[in-house]
Amino acid sequence: MSSQFLSSIFLAAFGASLLSIPAAAHDQMEQFPDAFHDKIEIVDCTLETGNEATCYEFTVGYLPDSVDPGPFCPATLEDEGGIWYWDGEDTGLYRLNREFWTFLDELGYRFFDDDGAIYQIDDGSTPPEVDHACMNLAADEDVTITMRIPVHPVMAAEPADLGTVAKVGVALDGAPIFADAPSVQDRGHLPALDLCGGHIDPGGWYHWHAVTSDIHSAFDAADIDAICNQTQESSALFGYAFDGFAIYGTSELDGSIPSDLDECNGHYGPTADSNDDEYHYHAASEFPNLPPCLFGVQARGNFSTTADFGIGAERGPGGGRPPRPEPQD
Repeated sequence: MSSQFLSSIFLAAFGASLLSIPAAAHDQMEQFPDAFHDKIEIVDCTLETGNEATCYEFTVGYLPDSVDPGPFCPATLEDEGGIWYWDGEDTGLYRLNREFWTFLDELGYRFFDDDGAIYQIDDGSTPPEVDHACMNLAADEDVTITMRIPVHPVMAAEPADLGTVAKVGVALDGAPIFADAPSVQDRGHLPALDLCGGHIDPGGWYHWHAVTSDIHSAFDAADIDAICNQTQESSALFGYAFDGFAIYGTSELDGSIPSDLDECNGHYGPTADSNDDEYHYHAASEFPNLPPCLFGVQARGNFSTTADFGIGAERGPGGGRPPRPEPQD
């Protein structure tokens, strides 16, 4: 399934009517391009509250056509790779380069050998032989992912916090969106992000850990000299959360930064896709820039994959992710 297809169906079908509460009762499928009616379904689903509902169900491949992933882990201290959000001492967003690796080394996390080569992991199913390695996992072109999003979003009684690698939503290009990647302090290894804030899951499929369409705002805030190869527009629609509400960049259509955002970085107001006051999320100006929580109700069983390992695999949360090895003598 192409990214162009997904962009078309999201912009057309989810645009104006998806976000009303309740949404207008009419056949959303009429807004989809005729040629794609057999590739996306409106299905019966059950919300996490137990209420019966209808959902958009669609299946995507391991990588959107519009994404050229990488760089992730640099080969040596002399090279530059992707980015990483360090959550320990001197918390912040960093470029994966000599300065960062030596900074971690001083904190007791050694990611390189005596010759300056970066320790790397390229197989998500095999435990690494070192305590600390940069994860640069291989893609699996055969993997597919199936997701469900409510047709008519419903506000929850309370927001649901998003923890590490929690499901956030789906981008217009079809790539899943997940919350913070696992911490080096917890796992020992570093699952590198590329310059657009995405990487490959141990299951072999690509996903975002950032509002990619406005990641340059986060680069500016962190004084990072990097360029994401995805189109940047701070007011643009990035995708939809799994509760059905839209996710935009940092700014409103007029370029202003909203001042009335709630704890989930959301608020009611008009958007580029509707003049009505509708609930929607905005990216934060600093990394991590995804909503920290979701205010709507999600559907049960809204994410699955054919992958053998990783998030959503049948082997359970985290799939076949290897355990952290014991420190070597």
